[in-house]
Amino acid sequence: MIPVLDWSSYGADPDAFANQLGQACRTVGFILLENHGVSGDLIARVFNRADAFFALPTADKAKLDIRSVGSNRGWSPMGSESLDMAAPDQKEAFNMGLDLAADDPRIRAGEPFRAVNVWPDIPGFRESLIAYFEVAHRLSVALHRPIARDLGLPETYFDGALDQPLATLRLLHYPANPAQTGIGAGAHTDYGSITLLMTDGEPGLQVKPRDGDWIDAPHLPGAFVVNIGDCLMRWTNDIYRSTPHRVLPPKRQRRSIAFFLDPNPDAIVAALPGTGSARYEPVTGADYLRSRLEATYAPGVAE
Repeated sequence: MIPVLDWSSYGADPDAFANQLGQACRTVGFILLENHGVSGDLIARVFNRADAFFALPTADKAKLDIRSVGSNRGWSPMGSESLDMAAPDQKEAFNMGLDLAADDPRIRAGEPFRAVNVWPDIPGFRESLIAYFEVAHRLSVALHRPIARDLGLPETYFDGALDQPLATLRLLHYPANPAQTGIGAGAHTDYGSITLLMTDGEPGLQVKPRDGDWIDAPHLPGAFVVNIGDCLMRWTNDIYRSTPHRVLPPKRQRRSIAFFLDPNPDAIVAALPGTGSARYEPVTGADYLRSRLEATYAPGVAE
């Protein structure tokens, strides 16, 4: 149901890869991506730093609470999010964005969601996350090239809208729940253009195809789970469709690393050429992200 694509094959046969990716984006909305080039050592380091962070006392994590830090950065405590609004999610998270200095002109100009990242006092944490953010960003932008090819656009069509993105790197921790009561992460579709998800292999992620019931997402060691989000669905005028997914409470703790690629704050998300009459009004990347965050978080986060 969820196809496996080999990223290393794109250079050899771009059209074949683009066709496979486009078919997945039109149907299930998910792929497993292997041979993606992101170092296994870097992935292991980020998981290690995530474990160290989530093991900190609550009082230490609370100093970085996303509800006081704002700008979608910092620690999201257990139960502070409700992705499907039916019940609070049983997870905690840590968010970072594009890493900027306090005197960066974009921060001084008050660009939406431009802020200084906040960091725990854990050796190697900042360096490991910044390195992962950078490689995940490059891969995500590169994946938009076969997407453009599939849609009949120039291969680099999306590059200029994604080079300074409102992207979020998110560490996620779902505590062990042997009774598997409640929900780990409620049913939702992602906000952005595409998501790169690396998991630790613990079951829990489920996907709901439009023509069927919930299915367990397979785990392929070392592969990314890649899915399209609502922003790309809007951009493609519903040619691509985002797919609901959720995380069930795991019997053992579950950890994952998610990279969400949202476009540049001033990028105009409007129906792409050749996609027919527009189903949605044009919107900037910043306004679209703000509208989605306000539906999930307490006031102050979506600023």
